[in-house]
Amino acid sequence: MTPSHPYFAPSPPALVLVAHGSRDRRALATVTTLMDRIRELRPGLAVHLGHIELNEPLLPDTLAALGDTPAVLVPLLLSRGYHVKQDIPEMAAMARVRARVAPPLGPHSLLAEALRDRLLEAGWPTAPDAAERRDSAVILAAAGSRDPDSATDTRRTARLLAARLGVPVLPAYASAATPTVPTALRVLAARGRHRVAIASYFTAPGRFATQCAEAAPWIASAPLGDHPAMARLILNRYEGCLATPWAAAA
Repeated sequence: MTPSHPYFAPSPPALVLVAHGSRDRRALATVTTLMDRIRELRPGLAVHLGHIELNEPLLPDTLAALGDTPAVLVPLLLSRGYHVKQDIPEMAAMARVRARVAPPLGPHSLLAEALRDRLLEAGWPTAPDAAERRDSAVILAAAGSRDPDSATDTRRTARLLAARLGVPVLPAYASAATPTVPTALRVLAARGRHRVAIASYFTAPGRFATQCAEAAPWIASAPLGDHPAMARLILNRYEGCLATPWAAAA
């Protein structure tokens, strides 16, 4: 009897989290905790980690160790850019594994949920009054990319967060794109927004996240990290890649 499920195998494809890599030791610890959250949500699912650079295991090594096991690669990246469009697909192709690359995590409403929670943890008021809202704003601090699609995705996330908070949310970048965080602060001050929080739009601690937080005139949230919404979003991206049939093994 032929199974009706579009993909049939003794076990589902492995989930491979693709992290950028960082010299900050906290980054690897954060991703490891996030993997534990995913395993709690989906017991029995094989969850692996591969880095683009700087940390082990590197993605090519992770893929090589999978052998004939098919995999879904979920980038721990928040927008489209060179890594998503070029680096990760090329590494998968060179590894000669049956793999699909999921879209980046952003934009998505679950990210806006996690960003709001991180701001609340940092001291953002749970129920600001009208006067507080008129004086407040948020800078969505991201890494930045020369790819215009990356900025488009970040702006969409900023709009999702603004809708949740009821205040303006202005994207700013640590590198490769404008405006910078200091420039965004000046823009908001000119608009009469003097109570400005920094929302850290990073998956884990690192140099750029620290640099942006240090520019905060008021509060700065922690990176998204192992927030429960991140684990749910990763599984959402994974499952999206299973929605269409897989080609048979060669």
